[in-house]
Amino acid sequence: MGKSVLIPISLVKQIIELLGHWDISRYDRTVRDDYGDILNSLNVKLQKLELRDAYAKIITADNQDDRHDARINYLLHKAQLNNMSADDYTV
Repeated sequence: MGKSVLIPISLVKQIIELLGHWDISRYDRTVRDDYGDILNSLNVKLQKLELRDAYAKIITADNQDDRHDARINYLLHKAQLNNMSADDYTV
């Protein structure tokens, strides 16, 4: 990869949603593979950002109950990210 850029999370979500609506079934296999790779990478990036936010909520929890709830939420996000990494996105 090259240099990194900062873009708003809301824009990443919009791009993912837009790409999810495209029908690329008539395109060449290499285009479909690139499309799948890009959509997968964006979804994983978004999940990693959400995982980081979930972890921050554990650290900043006001009490033990909130910390417990935040930890459960974090573990759910982590499992979802692991499932995304294991899935093979086919288009």
